[in-house]
Amino acid sequence: MIRTGAEYRDSIRGTRDIYIDGEKVSDVTAHPAFRPIVDIRARIYDMQHEAAFREVMTCEENGERNAIGNKLPRTQQDWWDKRRATDTVLNEVSGVVTRVGDETVGEMWSLYDGQDVLAEIDPAFARNIETHIHKVLREDPFHVSANTDPKGDRSKAPQDQDPDMLLHVVKETDAGIVVRGAKYETAAAYANQAFTKPTIANWGNAALSDYAVGFICDLNSPGLKFICRSGFAQRNPDDYPLATRHDEVDTLVIFDNVLIPWENVLFYRHTKAATFIRATLHRYSAFAFVQRNLKVADMMIGAALFNARQTGLDKQQAVQEKLAELACYREMISAHLTAAITLAEPSPSGLLMPNQSMLYTGRYLACSQLHQMMHIARELCGGQICVTPNAAAFEHPETKAFLEKYYSVNDAWVADDRRRLLAFARDLLNSDYAGHRLTFQLFAQSPPFNHLAAVYRNFDWDSPLAFVKESAGLSDRVTAGTPAAAASPADSAVRKYFSDRDAGAAARRAAE
Repeated sequence: MIRTGAEYRDSIRGTRDIYIDGEKVSDVTAHPAFRPIVDIRARIYDMQHEAAFREVMTCEENGERNAIGNKLPRTQQDWWDKRRATDTVLNEVSGVVTRVGDETVGEMWSLYDGQDVLAEIDPAFARNIETHIHKVLREDPFHVSANTDPKGDRSKAPQDQDPDMLLHVVKETDAGIVVRGAKYETAAAYANQAFTKPTIANWGNAALSDYAVGFICDLNSPGLKFICRSGFAQRNPDDYPLATRHDEVDTLVIFDNVLIPWENVLFYRHTKAATFIRATLHRYSAFAFVQRNLKVADMMIGAALFNARQTGLDKQQAVQEKLAELACYREMISAHLTAAITLAEPSPSGLLMPNQSMLYTGRYLACSQLHQMMHIARELCGGQICVTPNAAAFEHPETKAFLEKYYSVNDAWVADDRRRLLAFARDLLNSDYAGHRLTFQLFAQSPPFNHLAAVYRNFDWDSPLAFVKESAGLSDRVTAGTPAAAASPADSAVRKYFSDRDAGAAARRAAE
C-alpha cells in the first residue's frame, strides 16, 4: 500500500553509519544537508494520499492503491500516466529531482524481461525478481539502483588488483551471500533499498565470476557505511533557491561483509545475466531520466525569457533566435518522449517498452546538448548572474537603497524580483551546484559513449539499407544472408504502428 511521508521518515531513522564532512550523522531526516531532499521525498509520499493528487499519483490494482511510478507498464496509457505523474511531482516541488524512486524501479523491470536468462542458472533467481517487483508495489519503498564502482586500475581485471575495488561475493552461507566492496549511489543514505549490480563488465574469461552478482540490498543492513559528498543545501535559500531545496546527495556505499539473503539475490556468478542487465538496464528507466531534462529545459527557457523581457531585449531578432534554439531543444526532448510512447514495443516478458531507438536517441540528444543550451541561457541572462550581491546586501540599511535604485527597471520589475530571478538563474546555470548537475546528467545513467552505443544497438539499420538498395539499383548480392535482405524501405516503427492499428480495427469489426 502507498506510504505516508511520516512512515518513510521512520524507515530511514536509526543505526545507519552515515558520514558527511568528516562527521557522523545521528539523524538523516534532521541533518541540514539531507533534510530538504528527505522532505521532498516525504512530500511525494503524502501527495499520494491527498485528494488533489490521488488520482494522478496512484492507481488501483487488486483492491489496493499503488504508486503510478511503481506500476508495471503494459499499455500506452500506463506511460502517459507515468509522464503526467512525474510532471505533477516536479511542479509541486518547484524544481527537478532525479533520484526519488520512480526512475530507478524501472531497472528491475529490465531484469523481469530476462527471467529466462536468470532461470538458466537457478530458477529461484527468476522467482526472486518477480517477488521483488510485486514487493515494490505492495510496500512502496524508496528504491534506488546502485550506480557505479570505484574505478581502480581499468587496465587490470578485478582479480588482478585489490579485490575489493569492485563489489564481489566473499563467501556463501545457508542464509545468503556475503559481499564486500563499494558502490557510488545518489540518495542511498536516505533510501530504503537498492538494486545493486555490476557496472563494469570486466570479469575475465571465466564463465563464472564472483563479481557477476546482482541483488536487492536493504540499506538498513548491518555492515553498510555511507560516506557522502559535501552537500549544497546548507546555504542561504535566498541566494541558492535550487541547491538548498533539491540537492540529492551522492554517496560512496561501503559493503563491509554484508549478508544478502538468498531471497534477495537476483543473479550470482552468472556472467550472461550480468551482461544482459548491462545491455538492457535503461530500457524503461531512461524515460523518466529524459523527462527530467524536459523540465530542466523549461527552467532554462523561463529564466532566459524573463531576463530578456525585463529589459526589452526579447524584441531583438538575435535574442529571439537564441530563445528559439532553447525552444527547439525542449521540443526535441518532448518529441522523443512522445514518439517513444506512441511507437512503444512489447518486451520479452509482455510489458510495453518505450520505443527503444526513439528513447535512447532522445537521451543522447538531451544530455549531449545540455551544456550548449546552458551556455545559450547564460548568454541571455547576462553577466549580472555572476556579479549581483547576495540577499543580505539588499537588506542592509546602508546598501539597500542603492541596490533598489540600480536593480529596479520599471514598475513591473523592481529590485526584489530582479534579485530573485538572478539568484535563480545563477543557481541554475552558474553555481557549483549547476556544474554538479551538468556532470550528473552526463554520467548518471552511463557515460556519453554508452548513450551512443545504446542508439547503435537499437536503431533499425535494415530499413535505410533496403531503401538505398532499391534507390541505387543494387543487386541482391549486397544483402545476401543479412536481415536487410527481407527488410522494407518503409520506417519500421511507423509501419508497425499502422499494422497494429489496422489489426485492432479488424478485430473490432470481427467482434461486431
